[in-house]
Amino acid sequence: MQLVFKHKTLSLSTPAVMGILNVTPDSFYDGGKYGDEKSILLQAEKMLSEGAAIIDIGACSTRPGAPEIPEEEELNRLISALKLVRKKFPDAVISVDTFRSRVAHQAVNESADMVNDVSGGTMDERMFETVGKLRVPYVLTHIKGNPQTMQNNPEYKDVVKEVEYFIGDKINALRKTGTNQIIVDVGFGFGKTLEHNYSLLKHFGEFKEFGLPLLAGISRKGMVCKALGIKPERSLNGTTTANTIALMNGANILRVHDVKEAKEAIKIFNFAK
Repeated sequence: MQLVFKHKTLSLSTPAVMGILNVTPDSFYDGGKYGDEKSILLQAEKMLSEGAAIIDIGACSTRPGAPEIPEEEELNRLISALKLVRKKFPDAVISVDTFRSRVAHQAVNESADMVNDVSGGTMDERMFETVGKLRVPYVLTHIKGNPQTMQNNPEYKDVVKEVEYFIGDKINALRKTGTNQIIVDVGFGFGKTLEHNYSLLKHFGEFKEFGLPLLAGISRKGMVCKALGIKPERSLNGTTTANTIALMNGANILRVHDVKEAKEAIKIFNFAK
């Protein structure tokens, strides 16, 4: 299993780490930390040196209840950070975290290698068509609602089956546009209660039925913090535990704030296989 980019190939024979680089003032954990050129480049360098295979740049917070910012604001932030990181690290694999097709299009034209869409195409009807034309890998994420509403009492009859149905339906739609490099993300925290999240983690391996890479985006999220009664700043150990469960259930990519610890979890997992 591998991902093919314009300038390189990433093997997923062993799980890879996607490092999170939020250039937003209001992300739930690291908002405001990376708002200037120096801090952006230092964080990118740190993650790459610790073993991140992908840098995922986000310029619009999608935490629960986050206000939606204007498209131009997201675009300006994202393209600026993308240019910085690409110039300093020309060989890095860079993903852009956006649900807007125009932002995705301009970012890939600028030099981004892949698109990470937390909305699974539900917040911009042009996203699938755009990704199909761009011919880049696409992270397909399940969400119920949108960041402003998704945690307002989300309900499912069977969360695993409903997420599986959503993913399967969207895969079919994506393939009709010519998109074949699809990464599946069950969307931990995106329209799910604590119980929904842990049911998905328990049954994470069932999503291997699609025959596609699985991404686990658990890092420092509410499913860890609420379970332990702690704030995100203290949730690294819980995150590593949850990531290890995801690895045991077939995760191919861990999307994290803390690259070193995720790489260590992968090493231990590989020794124990």
